[in-house]
Amino acid sequence: MIAPKDVTKVAIIGNGLMGQGIAQVFARAGKEVCLIGRSTESLARATLVIGNNVQAFVERDLMAQADADATLARIRTSTDFNDAGSVEFVMEAVPAERDLQIEIFGKLDTICDAEVVLGSTSGQPISLMINRMGYPERAVAMHFVYPAQLMPLVEVCGGPQTVPEVVSWACDFLTSVGQTPALMNKEVDGFIVNRLQFAVLREAWTMWANGVASAEAIDNSFKMTLGRRYSDTGPIESAELGGLDILHNFSKFLFPAIDNSDAQPEALTELVNQGNFGLKTGKGIYDWSQRDGQALAAKRADRLFQHMAEDAEEN
Repeated sequence: MIAPKDVTKVAIIGNGLMGQGIAQVFARAGKEVCLIGRSTESLARATLVIGNNVQAFVERDLMAQADADATLARIRTSTDFNDAGSVEFVMEAVPAERDLQIEIFGKLDTICDAEVVLGSTSGQPISLMINRMGYPERAVAMHFVYPAQLMPLVEVCGGPQTVPEVVSWACDFLTSVGQTPALMNKEVDGFIVNRLQFAVLREAWTMWANGVASAEAIDNSFKMTLGRRYSDTGPIESAELGGLDILHNFSKFLFPAIDNSDAQPEALTELVNQGNFGLKTGKGIYDWSQRDGQALAAKRADRLFQHMAEDAEEN
């Protein structure tokens, strides 16, 4: 394998939101990026989004205009899957459809040199995608978190057939492009971030569905307490700052009462079946005709940019 710091050319299979953000991360780090998609039309839309996202860095003084122009110049687009054969690292970023992922890794396995590491950002076990590979030992999960260009952490997880050197390579490569790898010791569905996210979501949805509190009360309770605390301390750190004895004892009381069902609340399923998906349809649990969803999304983005600025100062 080429040394991670010597990688100059990468390919990304998939030009959706994750592929766009990852392309920006790699290009900003000086890599030549080939973004491979199904159509020139979708690639043109992706290029426009990437341009806007890069300009957002300039507007917040996190990147000079000259650096932004250079970043965009490093990204080219293609509809030819075979272009992945001329790079030193490939990242799969297609929709999480198992048959499609298996097909893609099978193709990459024949197109790319056997020493080229193949990553997946799907957030699913890499062992589920290697059925058609002759060299499954070079496949590794490298799960970026949306929005990839603003989130510094990437979960890294090898499968039973992934060799340790590939996992180490993936961590070193991510570090070289300014990302922070979160190394996992074994595969679990959902990995770390989504398991934490959905544990919170299950309890939040259940409390709403059971009439414990309004959605607004639940959201405010999280934003104004745990959300602020967890921006600087993780859940395990926070518990140890408070005292394991205290939290351990309280868990004996609370754990039996926390929802552990393996199905979504019926009220939530009804909303989805009715086509009420949230902001994008105008209604979900909230009535978004009465709320400024775009302003809320912008506020969240501004907070993420603020974190990036703070990270840059620390480094």
